[in-house]
Amino acid sequence: MAQFVDWDLAAATAGALGKAGPRVSYDEATDVVADLRRLTDEAAEIVASYTGLRSQVSHPPVQVVDRKDWAAINIAGLREVVTPLVSRLAGDKQPGAFTDAIGSRLTGVQAGTVLAYLSGRVLGQYEVFSSDPGQLLLVAPNIVEVEQKLQADSRDFRLWVCLHEVTHRTQFTAVPWMRGHFFGEVQAFVDASQAGSEHFLERIRRSVATLSDAVRNPDSRVSVLDIVQTPGQRAVLDRLTAMMTLLEGHAEFVMDGVGPEVIPSVDQIRARFNRRREAGSPLEKAIRKLLGVDVKMRQYAEGRKFVHGVVERVGMAGFNKVFSSPLTLPRVEELGDPDAWVARVHPQAG
Repeated sequence: MAQFVDWDLAAATAGALGKAGPRVSYDEATDVVADLRRLTDEAAEIVASYTGLRSQVSHPPVQVVDRKDWAAINIAGLREVVTPLVSRLAGDKQPGAFTDAIGSRLTGVQAGTVLAYLSGRVLGQYEVFSSDPGQLLLVAPNIVEVEQKLQADSRDFRLWVCLHEVTHRTQFTAVPWMRGHFFGEVQAFVDASQAGSEHFLERIRRSVATLSDAVRNPDSRVSVLDIVQTPGQRAVLDRLTAMMTLLEGHAEFVMDGVGPEVIPSVDQIRARFNRRREAGSPLEKAIRKLLGVDVKMRQYAEGRKFVHGVVERVGMAGFNKVFSSPLTLPRVEELGDPDAWVARVHPQAG
C-alpha cells in the first residue's frame, strides 16, 4: 500500500518546529517530573472516590513528556489508525510513484507543522490510538509555563491538571467499551463517505493542508469541517461531538468539583485559566478557530453544564448510568437539555 503520510518526516518536522519550553535547571526538571507522577497517583484516588468509577483494566503508569515526545507519540498513534483506514479506502488502487512520493511528503510536513503548534499548548492527554487501553501523557514544560504565567500555586495547579487527565483515563479504563466504541465511530465516519475513496482521501489531504496553512496564515477562511460533506458523516460527527463533549465536560466537572479542601486555590486557578483561554492575539484566535480549539473550548463549558445538570437531578450514581452502554450516551440535542437525558435514561425520576 502506498504511503498516505510520510510519518517519519512528520515527526522530524514537529521536532524541528516545536518551540523550546521554559528554562529550568536539571534538578528543577527532575523535581517537576517526580511531582507530576506523585500527583497523578493522588489524583487517581480522588477521582475514584468522587466519581464512584474505578478502572476495570490495568494501564501503564503516567508518562511525563516534553513537547517533542508528545508529538512523536501522537504521530505513532495516528499512524496506527490512519494507515489501515487509508488502506481500506484505497483498496487495490495505487497512485503514481510521483504522486505518492510528493503527496506523502507534503502531507507529512503539514501534519508535523500542526502537531508542532499543538505540542506547545497541550497540558496533558489520554492518548488512545497507539496502545490498548491507552496512555496518560503530561507535558511538563507546558504545565510549568502556564502555571508561571498564571502565577498559580504549583502544587494546586499541577494537581488540578492531573485531575482532569486522570478523569479521562478513568473514563476509558472504568468503561472498557469506550475505546472500542470510539474507534467504531471513526470507522463509521469513513464508511459514511459517499464520494469515491480517491476523492475522500484528497479531502483529508486538503484538510491537513488547511490546518497547516492556519498555523502560518491566520487570514485563511477555509474550515477543516469542509471534509464533512455527506449526511451520513454529519450524523456520525454529531455522535462523536456528543461523546467528546460529555468526556470533556465530565473531566472539567471533576477537576472543579473536588473542592477547595483538595485544591485550596481552585477558584482562583479556574478564573485565571478561563481568562487565559479567552485572551490571545488575532493570530492565536484565528489559528484556534481553524484548528477547532474554539469548538473544544465550547465542549468544556457545554459538557460541564450537562454533567452538573444531571448530577443535580439524579446524583453521581445516577449520572454514571451514562457509561452503561453507547445507548445511554447523551445525544447532541440533550447536551443543552439535561432533563431530556434524565427522562430517557431515568424515566422513573420523572
